Amino acid sequence: MRLDILDRGHSMPTKALFAVIRLMTRQPVVDAVKLALYRKDFYGAGPLTQEAMRGPSEWSVGDRELMAAFVSKANECPFCVAAHTATSRMAYRDDAKVAATLHDLDTAPIEEPLRATLRMLGRLARESDIGVDDVRAALDAGASPAQIDDALAVFFAFSITNRLANAFDFDIAGPDAMAAGAKHLLKRGYG
Repeated sequence: MRLDILDRGHSMPTKALFAVIRLMTRQPVVDAVKLALYRKDFYGAGPLTQEAMRGPSEWSVGDRELMAAFVSKANECPFCVAAHTATSRMAYRDDAKVAATLHDLDTAPIEEPLRATLRMLGRLARESDIGVDDVRAALDAGASPAQIDDALAVFFAFSITNRLANAFDFDIAGPDAMAAGAKHLLKRGYG
């Protein structure tokens, strides 16, 4: 059930900001932005997500956005899958790579450290558990301990976001709105 508060519960200054966003992008304001600006004390994941997605890392921005899309797919969150698929495609400048990875991880044209890390994150999302063998497989594939930590931070941030998006029944915006959101995320991040 969609909560109407996302559409009608904002202050006048926030409503004015939404009008500016709509004017500048010529797209509707997506529900993730509406939630983030509704109650910052409730959804304070901006700094956490900013650090996971744009902080220093051996993973590229495209890699981390692909992780977000992959985790969102495993968590069955249609809004986040659409949003972070668009963002990873734009970051990589490679639609086919992203589509192939989300379709079939085993045959996707990606490096082995990323494949093994995504496999680990998928298992964690599906089973709520990973073990030493899962981490060892990613390390043996060439992922560094720092990359494992960073991937787990992406997983944590999007496990929270996926659950909120599903609980609030976020609308899936059209491709143009998702592309506008992706441009914003790549330019300004999550903060």
